[in-house]
Amino acid sequence: MKPVTIDFIGEQYRVEHPNDFTIGRDADLTIDENPYLHRHFLRVYEDFGLWWLGNVGSLLSATVSDGTGQVQAWLAPGAKLPIVFQTMHVMFSAGSTTYDFTIHTDEDYFNTSTAAASQGTSTTIAPVTLTTSQRQLILSLAEGLLRQTVPGRGDIPTSANAAKRLGWSMTTFNRKLDNVCDKLDKIGVQGLRGGAGKLATNRRARLVEYAIASHLVSVEDLYLLDLPKDPAKPADGE
Repeated sequence: MKPVTIDFIGEQYRVEHPNDFTIGRDADLTIDENPYLHRHFLRVYEDFGLWWLGNVGSLLSATVSDGTGQVQAWLAPGAKLPIVFQTMHVMFSAGSTTYDFTIHTDEDYFNTSTAAASQGTSTTIAPVTLTTSQRQLILSLAEGLLRQTVPGRGDIPTSANAAKRLGWSMTTFNRKLDNVCDKLDKIGVQGLRGGAGKLATNRRARLVEYAIASHLVSVEDLYLLDLPKDPAKPADGE
């Protein structure tokens, strides 16, 4: 088995046969002392001749994508995924803080070029078209992460602060958030619909994770946050 390398905030951790590796609040890779983060949340380990990423936590989920952002999976508690791409990006949120790291391997079992990804797989999410104001809403939540000079961690603002950044009322912001989440849920993005125990903070965090991991928004889009604001309404329709 060839080793895998985990890159977090510029620090690299090499995992070699026959070892495994834990990630969490108090683990081989200690992400943060955040009390919302499990002591052991994720585990990189060998099984069936492959390296796997497993969620060994009980509450938190992670968003996992390939290097292109076109193939993505939602890793719920108890779930596991084989590490089959040379680059895998992992994002997750604990409380109001979102973290990300990258897994690198010399193996490349699947090619995810644009042509290949367009064929569709069980974890490939269909393209989605957003209005300007829907893109602005996502950017208002993802701005802190997109402006990081060194990836690793960032805070997601409250709905009130995001609405203030946009110059919108809370009613407008919440309606737009509902519309964006419904649109993405209809194309198969998990973790956005409300339900028992699903707080708005979790929905905002999942939206940010998906948008960044899938390249739905990027740092080049941040100029949209500074477009002239109409005090009566957002930039365009729902």
